Amino acid sequence: MIELKNVSKKYGGRKALEDITLTLPQGKMIGLVGENGSGKTTLLKLMAGLLTPNSGTALFGGKRITRTIATNIAYMPDADLFYPYFTVRQLFAFYESQFADFNPIKAKEIATFLNVSLDSKIKQLSKGNRGRVKIAVTLGREADYYLLDEPFSGLDPMVRDDIAKGLIRFTDSGRQTVIMSTHELKEVEPLLDEIVVLKGNRMIAYEAVDEIRDVYGKDATSWMVSLFREGSSNGE
Repeated sequence: MIELKNVSKKYGGRKALEDITLTLPQGKMIGLVGENGSGKTTLLKLMAGLLTPNSGTALFGGKRITRTIATNIAYMPDADLFYPYFTVRQLFAFYESQFADFNPIKAKEIATFLNVSLDSKIKQLSKGNRGRVKIAVTLGREADYYLLDEPFSGLDPMVRDDIAKGLIRFTDSGRQTVIMSTHELKEVEPLLDEIVVLKGNRMIAYEAVDEIRDVYGKDATSWMVSLFREGSSNGE
């Protein structure tokens, strides 16, 4: 599992995350939500081993997370970082050369499911199809954790629906965890088991979606809105 213990991160003098303590077990679909600038991307990068906390510890399986230990963690950034002259097939071959856990057969199956041609050049794909390719190469890894930064951002509803179906079909709910930052909470709520809420670079809540419905009598989006309103009324 991933464990964060009193983790803080600064960029120069600016606090990006402050005193985050969090345990994220395997076998869950977890939403990471919050306002722009609340630290969602920084938190994902810390869990992926791409950043090091200024204080506190980030652990995977009881060992400190580094770029080396994070080979069991697949990170998908918000931005496209592909070589534009690659075809999808060449991109899969590149990922296979870089990641020991990359399964080209699974990646091709995902691409087929998402209606992406293996012979298409990356630079010729629409934003929606690049989003589909990002999901295919990320889920093509047989990782314990998939960290997805805004996987639905800027995509039309049909593409979002395809990606959501791909997340359900091509992850093992008993072994693998998906952690996704998103502004589309209402749309992805049916996928989620748990929700982490960040505000002002701090974690203000971590709840199971079923508990939110049972205890608070609200859907996750209404619950999150009420959290932010309560924080504002308390002078936060």
